Amino acid sequence: MKPLDRIDAALVVALQNDARLSNKELARRVGLAPSSCLERVRRLREDGVLVGFHAEVDPPSVGAHLEAMIVIRMDRHGGDLVEDFQRHLLAREEVVAVYHLAGVNDFLVHVAVRDAEHLRSVSIDAVASHPGVRDVETALIFERWRGRGMPVYAVDESE
Repeated sequence: MKPLDRIDAALVVALQNDARLSNKELARRVGLAPSSCLERVRRLREDGVLVGFHAEVDPPSVGAHLEAMIVIRMDRHGGDLVEDFQRHLLAREEVVAVYHLAGVNDFLVHVAVRDAEHLRSVSIDAVASHPGVRDVETALIFERWRGRGMPVYAVDESE
């Protein structure tokens, strides 16, 4: 993939900060005509740079009063085990994000649940009982803060 130019990079940063910006406002912020802005955003989506637009939700407002990170170590990694386990996790409504890791731990799974009993159920029924899982550790999340978004490094500086 070729590096983004400075305008594409500015579009990506602006949309990460507020995906609800109107095309007119987005164009104004990056110094483009609205028609050019619309075309660039369309191209960024087609090229796979922008892969989705999401609403950030307050967990307690939707009944998720407890969040946790579950660290998982597998006893084997062959065949389709990793992909099958990933699909299994992502099929659970409690799973916010799944990270496949290098090193001692194999997966880090962010979950949002109703309460401690719900967390226990997810940890045992959805994770620990799955074939190939050797070890599971759970850490409660007391607070979380959203970062600025994905840094944009692929910028063509030759302009």
